[in-house]
Amino acid sequence: MVSNGFYPEISARSFRATELAAEFVRQGHEVKVLTRYRDYDYNLFLSDVPVILSMWSRNRFPVVPDYSVRPFNYLFRAVARLLTLLFEYPAIENMFKVRKILKQEKDYNLMISFAVPHPVHWGVAWARSSGHIIADTWIADCGDPYMGDILDSYRHPFYFSFLEKWFCRKADFITIPIEGARQAYYPEFHHKIRIIPQGFNFPVEEIGTTFLGNATPTFAYAGELIPGVRDPGQLIHFLSSVDTPFRFWVFTRRRDMIEQYRTQLGERLIISDYIPRKELLKVLSGMDFLINFDNNSDRNSPSKLIDYSIAGRPVLNIEKKFEGEKVLAFLKGDFSGKMNLPDVSTYHIGNVSRQFLNLSRGE
Repeated sequence: MVSNGFYPEISARSFRATELAAEFVRQGHEVKVLTRYRDYDYNLFLSDVPVILSMWSRNRFPVVPDYSVRPFNYLFRAVARLLTLLFEYPAIENMFKVRKILKQEKDYNLMISFAVPHPVHWGVAWARSSGHIIADTWIADCGDPYMGDILDSYRHPFYFSFLEKWFCRKADFITIPIEGARQAYYPEFHHKIRIIPQGFNFPVEEIGTTFLGNATPTFAYAGELIPGVRDPGQLIHFLSSVDTPFRFWVFTRRRDMIEQYRTQLGERLIISDYIPRKELLKVLSGMDFLINFDNNSDRNSPSKLIDYSIAGRPVLNIEKKFEGEKVLAFLKGDFSGKMNLPDVSTYHIGNVSRQFLNLSRGE
């Protein structure tokens, strides 16, 4: 398994790789994980999940600093954005690191590489050849599309299409989490695409346990915020006009997109960075309802909806066409307009891992 993201990182790709590795080990398979260097003591983790862990060397490409003082903050953000757009910097370094570490690997039954970032796939494609196939089957797992991504306000330059087609030609299978994302990939590779959703290990019998409600309406959003897409602006503006008491928890890394609204909501808005997933599930299961900011695209589906399903709380979906009446209904305990979520058993890691193994057996 080749992944930039891995335990203890809190991200969708880290969860994907870590949960699969743990499940494969539970089933009795021998698993080796290649990931980026982390200054972290893995002894306790490896005692529970005895994979063979190997890390590629520490990244050398410097990250553009994030200044909070104007006008430097705008300047450095522009530089960082431009480097990412034109050169996939600094993630492009993964391509070289992955190729180098894979030179020493061979004779595997199955290799799974994970994106984002997509340079991980590019590095595998570079390392894999007819004389060094590394594994009988290579599955390139894509949480989000690359060239076909429409959530970002900027499109990747045309020359990255050569790298995308390169790894798609070499991979035996390309796995994506939802059917709607298929159209984001080049048609000549559609026959290689298989739909395998995100997977987690959870006790199915605990889903949807009884919840008695909070004295003060309490709700939460957990996940990435994206300007103009997963944007809390309309919701916050509406909530600032609501007189009834409530508590709105936001768990995100993009504090800059939510801190500006603290003055409008005061103590009713509680902002937190990401917390470990098990802790988050406990928090979410104690909310009256949960918030989802709709992508307004069928090519991307946030993995947090799986956690929302496990938490068993109704979900208020905030779409581009904002509906204040629906928000008021939820604040009053009327959840009739809740979002329809898929059967959560689909996302159990036992079912998900079986689909990957079936591909390795040609099924």
